[in-house]
Amino acid sequence: MGLYPWHKLAVDAGVDSAGSGYRGITLSHNLHTKAEVDTLMAQAIAAGATLIKQPQTVSWGGYCGYFADLDGHLWELVYNPFAWVGPED
Repeated sequence: MGLYPWHKLAVDAGVDSAGSGYRGITLSHNLHTKAEVDTLMAQAIAAGATLIKQPQTVSWGGYCGYFADLDGHLWELVYNPFAWVGPED
């Protein structure tokens, strides 16, 4: 995993890199399945988060979506079927 340039993160999230509210960083939460992404997204929205990008299959073969928390920070919920980046179970 690497760091992405400001404008590429904005494009991936579907937000304007020059717009107000975008801070140039995305917090990413990796999950084990697509269903976990969908479930956590629904929980975030129910808790008052704003849906930014509906979870969907992405060009590299993963599955992810974005929401903004109550402070406006962007969160990416992601499932990577090719590698697990979290702790070993």
